[in-house]
Amino acid sequence: MELQSRKDIPRELTWDLSLIYSSEEEMYADEEKLKLLCDKMEQDYKGKLNSAGTINACLDDLREFYRLHILTWHYCDLAVSVDYYDTGNQERNEKHSRLASELLSRISFIDSELVEQSETILQEAIAMTTDNRHYLQDILRSKPHHLHPETEKALAALSRTIHAPHQIYNMAKLADMKFQPFTASGKEYPLGYSLYENDYQYEKDTEIRRNAFTAFSQKICQYENVTAAAYNTQVQTEKTLASLRGFDSVFDSLLFPQKVTREMYDRQIDLIMEKLAPHMRRYARLLQKIHKLDRMTFADLKIAVDPEYDPKVTIEGSKDYIVKGLAILGEDYAEMVQAAYRYRWVDFAQNAGKSTGGFCASPYGKNSFILLSWNNRMADVFTLAHELGHAGHFRACNSAQSIYDTEVSPYFVEAPSTMNELLMAHYLLKTNPDPRFRRWVLSCMIGNTYYHNFVTHLLEAAYQREVYKIIDAGGSVGAQVLNRLTKETLQKFWGEDVEISDMAALTWMRQPHYYMGLYSYTYSAGLTIATQCCKRIETEGAPAVEDWKKVLAAGSTLDPMGLAKLAGIDLTTDAPLLDTIDYIGKLITEIGQLTEELEA
Repeated sequence: MELQSRKDIPRELTWDLSLIYSSEEEMYADEEKLKLLCDKMEQDYKGKLNSAGTINACLDDLREFYRLHILTWHYCDLAVSVDYYDTGNQERNEKHSRLASELLSRISFIDSELVEQSETILQEAIAMTTDNRHYLQDILRSKPHHLHPETEKALAALSRTIHAPHQIYNMAKLADMKFQPFTASGKEYPLGYSLYENDYQYEKDTEIRRNAFTAFSQKICQYENVTAAAYNTQVQTEKTLASLRGFDSVFDSLLFPQKVTREMYDRQIDLIMEKLAPHMRRYARLLQKIHKLDRMTFADLKIAVDPEYDPKVTIEGSKDYIVKGLAILGEDYAEMVQAAYRYRWVDFAQNAGKSTGGFCASPYGKNSFILLSWNNRMADVFTLAHELGHAGHFRACNSAQSIYDTEVSPYFVEAPSTMNELLMAHYLLKTNPDPRFRRWVLSCMIGNTYYHNFVTHLLEAAYQREVYKIIDAGGSVGAQVLNRLTKETLQKFWGEDVEISDMAALTWMRQPHYYMGLYSYTYSAGLTIATQCCKRIETEGAPAVEDWKKVLAAGSTLDPMGLAKLAGIDLTTDAPLLDTIDYIGKLITEIGQLTEELEA
């Protein structure tokens, strides 16, 4: 069945952006407020940020500027994300982006003047405030990398151009690619980007699954050069900015705002590539045996251990699972989950031109907005629980912290989301002792939670690291280089147990996270923290839950190491990651044992 147009989607399957603004006119009114506030800040503070009192007064106004900017930007951008075919929404979003770039350029003087102040004045300003404290501390930290005020102003004005590669990527992927139907066993099947990623790659029928992969790969391959050009522009821009700001490498530049060391970044990739690979190869062999496959290909890695057992779950039915599964987090959390369904925080629809995958946007002072495509699978329940983890996280920190203290490091930001997936799985394991049910839940943990975060995104991160090494050395990357790097990365991880074809090498084209700096590796980092904290909750109960709630509310007042420490986890050693990898291996072993018992 072909995907519907957005206009034909039932209202109850879509999110309600009127929760941000009741009308487009209301959004435009806030745009006018932004302009007036920008005028005021220029008039009141430009050239005058030389005392602690004035500095804090300016940052108080800046908090309101950011609040309005976040609301107006989300209102425009989220409308585009669900329908890239809607030119009206795109034009509005472009117009707003131009305005935002202009205003951000005009207020760039604030940071430029602050970095010129002495540490004495900045420390005096820090002593006077709570809401602005961490903003000022970050100014002190960034002093060595700040550029001349006119350069900073120019870069702010060029922000739309700097981020253009991501927009080009999305337009090619979501608006321009038109997929033709494919055939399997003499029957024709429709194909689309989200249809493949949300449906066919999990298909139990081998011929349908593999033919869909071939047709999908052949289509995206037609766009490999333009996609590579967009990506090369992205990484070259990042390298240029790193050099301008005095960083020794693009890695240092991208890790700096994450407040993460290069050692922590490399450890996550190196240990998983080395230590997890043998476990996942065992899992691949198990899938091949269970499904009696002639060979194990890249297109077969997402199939379920027991597809006949995978229950169909309606959207309404998912609410009961999630409310009960996350009940351990308290009544307030359960009420938030109920509100997400009741007030249409979630866009469940499958329609043409909609962004693939899933995400959660949490504009400050408002509820969250969750995008996914519902396929009536239990995997969708885990995805929704994951995104509600982000919603719960930012609900807690947005309520407890200044707007400046809600930009949580990507190294930690996937911990609350993956924690919810684990809590869901642990809840399900307690509801039914049947061996087949237990195997199904464990396989959901491996095939969804750990595979997605410790394999899919980690392999992307390993490939991405090789790209940045080339860029750091002064090189560039085109489609052939990117195909080679992806294929080599996949072959290194899967060895002889999985056939990696030239079509599998095109996987680099499917990931928008490459346009977000060093983000892909953070999924495994977050899940490492979540695994360790979930184990604490399982053994210690309420005290561990209370610690976790404190972590959620802390926002960015602590760096990733500090947040983990508050949750009772020591990230200064390899131990948490190695223990998590060992835990994954034990789950795979138990799945194999249960399979033998069930077959016997």
